[in-house]
Amino acid sequence: MKKYILFFIAAFGAISAKAQSGYNYQEWGVGFDASYIRGYTNITKQYYHPAFNVNFIYNYNPYVPITAEIQIGQLSGGGLTPNLDPYGRMYTNNYKALLFHGDFQLGGGIDYEGSWILQIVKNFYGGTGFGFISNSNKVQRTSVNDPTYVFPGKDNSIAIMVPLRFGYEFRFFDSYDEPSMAIDIGYIHNLVFGEGLDGYNDPPSKFKNNATDQYSQITIGFKYYFGNVVSYTKLVRTF
Repeated sequence: MKKYILFFIAAFGAISAKAQSGYNYQEWGVGFDASYIRGYTNITKQYYHPAFNVNFIYNYNPYVPITAEIQIGQLSGGGLTPNLDPYGRMYTNNYKALLFHGDFQLGGGIDYEGSWILQIVKNFYGGTGFGFISNSNKVQRTSVNDPTYVFPGKDNSIAIMVPLRFGYEFRFFDSYDEPSMAIDIGYIHNLVFGEGLDGYNDPPSKFKNNATDQYSQITIGFKYYFGNVVSYTKLVRTF
């Protein structure tokens, strides 16, 4: 008799799990991103460098990940010749950053069931957040036009930053039709407040200094999901 009871319990569990197939997702995730980055400061010439970050992710739902991120990278620009910078300014910033951000994928706001076009479009996302960047600069501070003038600023500083995020996520599903992994391709534009990104704090009365420091990232990233299994109100896997 026990065997029959266990059989019916197992069968009921399998039917229930099958009924939820495609709706479930896992709450947590970890990830790793590689970026190609470039600064936008008052220095004329800017160079591209790689950057890397690790992420810890909480999935509020399948289309709203909330992420804590640790990022390291290098920014640089300028040079001693006029085509690189008119005043001979140049910097190299080996920075570290801690960020918190949330993304909203279109799937969280559209009814994509029955439309293969919307099922593709649903994985586009935008997002923002805030963070802190620790700048560690090596800076050329003497003007080539006037060797008596020393450019003001700090080699080391901490600043608040705001990332503006856009991208697309490719999901990979396990045998239970739950998202188990993902690859993200995106563009991020970071606004960095203060004058620490390049280490120069030039007075506007003497040098052009009228824009917020910024840097951009072209990114590709990998995510792995784990933890509690939660049901969503719509099918996550539709094809």
